Order: sequence, then C-alpha cells, then structure tokens
Amino acid sequence: MNRSPVYSGVRISGCWALGPEGSNSSAESLDRLLPAVGSTRSPRKRTTSQCKSEPPLLRTSKRTIYTAGRPPWYNEHGAQSKEAFVIGLGGGSASGKTTVARMIIEALDVPWVVLLSMDSFYKVLTKEQQQQASSNDFNFDHPDAFDFDLIISTLKKLKQGKSVKIPIYDFTTHSRKKEWKTLYGANVIIFEGIMAFADKELLKLLDMKIFVDTDSDIRLVRRLRRDIGERGRDIEGVIKQYNKFVKPAFDQYIQPTMRLADIVVPRGSGNTVAIDLIVQHVHSQLEERELSVRAALASAHQCHPLPKTLSVLKNTPQVKGMHTIIRDKETSRDEFIFYSKRLMRLLIEHALSFLPFQTCTVQTPQGQDYEGRNYSGKQITGVSILRAGETMEPALRAVCKDVRIGTILIQTNRYTGEPELHYLRLPKDISEDHVILMDCTVSTGAAAMMAVRVLLDHDVPEDKIFLLSLLMAEMGVHSVAYAFPQVKIITTAVDKKVNDLFRIIPGIGNFGDRYFGTDAPPDWSDEEDLLDS
Repeated sequence: MNRSPVYSGVRISGCWALGPEGSNSSAESLDRLLPAVGSTRSPRKRTTSQCKSEPPLLRTSKRTIYTAGRPPWYNEHGAQSKEAFVIGLGGGSASGKTTVARMIIEALDVPWVVLLSMDSFYKVLTKEQQQQASSNDFNFDHPDAFDFDLIISTLKKLKQGKSVKIPIYDFTTHSRKKEWKTLYGANVIIFEGIMAFADKELLKLLDMKIFVDTDSDIRLVRRLRRDIGERGRDIEGVIKQYNKFVKPAFDQYIQPTMRLADIVVPRGSGNTVAIDLIVQHVHSQLEERELSVRAALASAHQCHPLPKTLSVLKNTPQVKGMHTIIRDKETSRDEFIFYSKRLMRLLIEHALSFLPFQTCTVQTPQGQDYEGRNYSGKQITGVSILRAGETMEPALRAVCKDVRIGTILIQTNRYTGEPELHYLRLPKDISEDHVILMDCTVSTGAAAMMAVRVLLDHDVPEDKIFLLSLLMAEMGVHSVAYAFPQVKIITTAVDKKVNDLFRIIPGIGNFGDRYFGTDAPPDWSDEEDLLDS
C-alpha cells in the first residue's frame, strides 16, 4: 500500500497540517452519559443554566449534575430530526485510540458524548476457543473474533437516539460478564476499535473516520505494559500473541483500512493539531443540528379543539375551591402546600382509573364470590420532572404500593429559551411498565415533550405513558397531543393562554418557588423547573 510521508501533523484528504510535538491530557471514561447520583440538599436557592464559559459539571460529595444540558434532539412533531454524529476511530492495537477519543471528549466540553469501544463486542467463546485463549493460541485480532451484527445494531440504535445495553467483556477470563452497561443520550458517538473500518455496513454508520497511526515499536511496548499490568498476562504469552496474531492482523486487515480514513493522526494523543481540527469540525456539525422547538410549539396547533386523549378532573365545588386557594397570590406557603397535596392525590386517583383492568373473582369472608377487577399490567413506575414534579411523588406512593420512581431533570436555557436535558435516572426494564410522568405545570409543553421523548428512547410504548399535571395551558396540551397522540394527558385544569414569557394565564405562578419557598428571577417561565440545589 502506498503511504504519504508522515510529518508531525495530521493528514486530511491528502493534505497535511503541521503541529507541535507532545501533549499531556486525561479525561475520565464515560461509562454512562448520566451517572446515578445520591440525594443531597443544601440551602434553597434558584439556579439557572450556565453559560458556555463555566464548567459543564456541578459536583458535590454524592452528586454529579451536567450543567451543560442536552438541547432538543427532536422536532415539534416529537420525532428525531437528525441522527447523532458518529466518529469512527481505527488503528492498530495500543496505538492510542482510546486516549485520542478521551481527548476529543474533553476538548468538546459537552457531556452528550458516548464512547463506545469495540473491545466490548468480542464474541462469546466456545469451550475449545476458551482453552485456545488461555494458551494465547486464539486470534482476537481477526475480524471473525468480533460480533459485528451486535455492533451494527447497537450503533444504529444509539445513532437513532435510543437507549442501548452494552456487554462488558472480561479480558482476564476471555468472557462476557453477566452485567450489562447502559448508554443513552448521544449527540456525538465515538466508536473506537482495531476493526472499526473492517465492515461495509459498519462504515455506512460512520460520519467521520479517523485512523490513529503509531509506530509499531511504540505499540508493542504499550501492549506489553497493558496486558501484563492490567490483564494479568505473562511477557512470553504477550510476545507470542503479538508475533503470531497481532502483527500479521495489522498488516493484513488494519493498515489497509487507513486509506478509508478521512483523517490520519500520526503519533496519536501527541498530535494536538489533529485533536483541535477534529473538535472544530464536530462543533460545526452540532451547530447545524441545533433546533428551536419551543418557538415552533408556540406557533403551532392553536385554535384546535382539545384532544380526546385529554382528561380533566371534574370541576366540583371542592376542586374549584382548592384551585381558588392555590391560585391566590396571598395564600401562605403552608396552605399552598396543603391544598396542592390534596389536589395531587385526587389527580393521581383519577389517573389510575385509566390503567388496564381485568375481571377477577375473589371470595369474601362470608364465603361468597365477588366479581371484581384487578390491574392487568406488569408494574407501575412514576417518573417526576424535577424539580416541581417530585412534589407529586408522595401522593403516588400513597396510592400505589411498591411503585418504582425515576427522575428527569430538564432546565430552560436562559439564553436560547430551549429546554435542556441535564440528568436522568430511570428504573431497569421500564419498557414493560405503565409510566406516570409527573410535572406540576405545563405551559408550552416543551419540557413535557422532552421527557416523553426520553421515555420513548428507552422503549416505553407511547400508549403506556400518562402525563399528569396540576395545571396545563391549552398550548401545552396541543403540543404534547400532536407529537404523541397515544399519550394520555391528565390534569385538574386547563388555562387558555400563555404570554410572551411562556407563563400560563391566569395561571398559578411558579409552582416550584411557591412550594419550596424560593424566589424566582424576573424572567422565569412556568416550565422552568430548575435544579433544586
């Protein structure tokens, strides 16, 4: 294969950009986009989305929150508008692919990047192959060693914005662990592996292909250090495997794929010019994918009759009286909380009547049969949109025994006005449950739509999602119903208007501030359920 001369730089489509030697950088591996966190509370105050110059992470002893949130990845119809941008990183074993990937993640300075390693997708070995692997006689550097079908299906789902489960490979025992790792929420996907460019179907999924070109002697030294220090191998076995499989595989399968790369990075992580160039290109791609969902919602679906999927709690004198109290600006915080909780309880009891029930027969203490009904679903899960939505959790727990609870944090970006996803924690296997999605107020529906989209990305069927809110604006009802016509929308009242600041009119004020006793900034909107730090 003819190769261009290697300079201290980066080759792009036959051209070279020169750069300085040497660079030191480190970044934590992103196992999951949104790590599970504990629950801590500090003195109550309001926070707003941070500007780009500030760090994208807010850390405490038990909590990590991304303050650089994920903007909408879907349009006003609720559908994904553009797929995630996928970077393929190829190169020989121990060439520095993972280090380059982490440097790209660090330089991008956004949390919505997924690092996917090909090493997770080695095939499950037979007993005979296990014995060969134990004696360093199995070829892990051949294309047949990888489960390309699983790689392609996983990458397709990630690119489509779906949640995926990734196998965890144990290099000490040469086997997959029973546990799986979950990845979700990528605007950028970095896929790295020695055979990243070895499959035609896989190549079609890559938007940018980068080959990390490192001297073979350096790769051998790195491999010795890694396999002996991290994977428990002996030096003789590592050298035997290198000479028998690794080097021939590089010459036959890996080096020829360099010609397929859009960018060739000599010296790997030492080439800062290449990293900067890659990051600039990815940023430009992300800017092209930016959407304005809230503006589209504000101008769509108006003057239509309310949808059939909407159910409003019957406006009895009792319900009207409680609304009068919580809408009154002179109501004390204690009374506001008391009557809000009463309304929440009534709302949730009303919502449960829409769950599927089946006929059953039980025997009474008097020995008589009673024809009744019981819940025919598998399980009920509540998901609250922080921060106001979490105030509805006690009412749900009071009427649903052993209900599982998840949380989603969505903030309004103070500069763009768009909702941004910052954090989520969902129970396992939520796709089989009926999900009660809780938020106290819905004005334009932008935050509610984002939360529904997250649930759909985790394979929750649309007709199993129930959106509950104490108060909604007609605009929000229309927006959610138009985008997700099978979602059941349940509320205690619907107000007709939303003003230019996205406040419900006549409204209830900012529910979170009135409930928690915090002060709202002058530019708040009813959907600005900001982080309760």
